[in-house]
Amino acid sequence: MDAVETSEAPVVAAGHIYADGDRVAEHSHGRAQLLCVFGGAVTVSTREGSWMVPPDHALWIPAFMPHGTDMIGDVRMSSAYVRPEAVSGLPARLVVTGLTSLMRSLIAEAVLLSGEDPGPRARHIFGALLHEIPHLPERPLGLPFPTHGRLAALCRDFVSDPSAHTDIDDWAAAAGMSRRTFTRAFRQETGLSLSTWRQQACLLAALPRLGAGEAVTTVALDLGYDSVPAFTHMFRRMLGQPPRSYFRGQQAVA
Repeated sequence: MDAVETSEAPVVAAGHIYADGDRVAEHSHGRAQLLCVFGGAVTVSTREGSWMVPPDHALWIPAFMPHGTDMIGDVRMSSAYVRPEAVSGLPARLVVTGLTSLMRSLIAEAVLLSGEDPGPRARHIFGALLHEIPHLPERPLGLPFPTHGRLAALCRDFVSDPSAHTDIDDWAAAAGMSRRTFTRAFRQETGLSLSTWRQQACLLAALPRLGAGEAVTTVALDLGYDSVPAFTHMFRRMLGQPPRSYFRGQQAVA
């Protein structure tokens, strides 16, 4: 990691392999990090919330942001560490993205080339990698947490036992607020409606289980969905594909 911080190159790449249950304690970098996952899944926790990174996705972590990382399954990942001023259009906030075919090839080659003399080919590859980052498709796999004490407690309780059935009036009463005040406060704190936040929490709970091969029916019913089609509809709306097609796509990429 010292080499990443001391390098004068605009981007440095490295590959990593972790075992299931490994944890990287909270830390930060002087560079932004594009964390690309190719096997297993990764949960990244910050003081602003939690983000899930399933296979064939990436997480953009701004420079100097403290974060801890937990591994789900045997994880293969590569990271590009980017100087914030390296190219215009880089994300200003933490965001999960999909990985384009071009980025998959660029990051794999960049890992092989890092540490070598930056010849013309390497400079072109690293330059293309930098310019591809702003074009990565954003995915709704973040789960921002409110800072308000009662709202944060409700969210933590939900994450520990997620359910598709969440009554906004019950949450408002538990927070000691009117429905209108709660709705406004929750959106101000998280940037999301309770309904959208709940769906993203359920999605983050479902992805590791589905990725590990659990049946869609089992996961859907455990999360409180009345039927598999209802769960599939939510999954398709959030990630663009039904669960079986989505994970077949990830396996094909791997």
